[in-house]
Amino acid sequence: MKSRLILLASCLSLSGCGQGDKATGNAPEYAVITVNTTTANLTNSYPATIKGKQDVEIRPMVSGFITKLHVDEGAFVRKGQLLFSIDPVQYQAAVNSAEAAVETAKAAADTQELTVNNKRELNAKNIISDYDLQMTENQLKQAKAQLAQAEAQLVNARNNLSYTNVTSPSDGIVGTISYRVGSLVSPTVATPLTTVADISEMYAYFSMTERELLSQIREGGSVNEILARMPNVWLQLIDGTMYADSGRVETISGVIDQATGSVSMRALFPNGRNILRSGGTGNVVFPNPMHNVIMIPQSATNEIQDKRFVFVVQSDSILKNTEVQVFKLNDGKYYYITNGLKAGDRIVIEGVQNLKDGMSITPITPAEKEAEYQKALKDQKEGNIETAFN
Repeated sequence: MKSRLILLASCLSLSGCGQGDKATGNAPEYAVITVNTTTANLTNSYPATIKGKQDVEIRPMVSGFITKLHVDEGAFVRKGQLLFSIDPVQYQAAVNSAEAAVETAKAAADTQELTVNNKRELNAKNIISDYDLQMTENQLKQAKAQLAQAEAQLVNARNNLSYTNVTSPSDGIVGTISYRVGSLVSPTVATPLTTVADISEMYAYFSMTERELLSQIREGGSVNEILARMPNVWLQLIDGTMYADSGRVETISGVIDQATGSVSMRALFPNGRNILRSGGTGNVVFPNPMHNVIMIPQSATNEIQDKRFVFVVQSDSILKNTEVQVFKLNDGKYYYITNGLKAGDRIVIEGVQNLKDGMSITPITPAEKEAEYQKALKDQKEGNIETAFN
């Protein structure tokens, strides 16, 4: 019994098995479809690296010990929000010293200005020489220059004091925090304090070959015109799902990489729901619709020496082995025929490995074929082995 069940399964797996041995003597039955033109929504995909629209490294402007962390990793921050505090004691002292120096220089400049005014009156009365007056005026200029220098030093000291409060330069998400409270940092540290990634919009960086690029920009024009004609693109995430919002290609490199023959490109995607993260990966998907194309199951084709063939059923049910041209893209289930078939042709969609040119068959519809198969399964389940083989 077991051997008969195995034999039945093997027979059912072969298209047209036993169909030509019926008592009627008819030619073997094969499922046949009539092909028609349709629209194929094909796509091209390119591996992409996802980055925030603006990833800003946060580095200290002054040296000192970190006294406080005001945010944690992964926190959303606003532009100007306080991130780190650096010990301000020495910088506050420098401000106080600079303010005192300004006051001293200002007093010296005021005193010298009084002296100059007095000398001018004396010179007007010929009590002192022009030389003495000129020397006094030069001393006044020197005092004012010293005042300006002191004020500049005060501005620098205040800036350094303000730098002890490290703030965010933009809205974004805080990355890894490399230093904690008590760490000594300086403007020369190799690793930034952290990174703030502006992820309100995301860039997807990808490359396509020179040939593929030409297919997109063949009409030419200015860069803006070329980009405007490009279709909206989609982003396939690392888990295979498609990102909900479409994006636009924003830039195309003007140089082709000689090593790879590819062109670097960048697409921009909105990220209002904060799904995308800087440093992620995915695939940028370009739509590539084909209109008035014939679509056939891949099971209907047979490959011989890198060429594809189908069996066309002629009016007298005689098969003709016909070469077809297949579009390079497919969805894994169907081929898209660019040449070799026309609307209204009938082709065999099963068991093509068992067929030969000039062979006669009995065409049936896929629905009829499925009905026969289901009947055989039912007969087998009910123990009607003889019926199942008919």
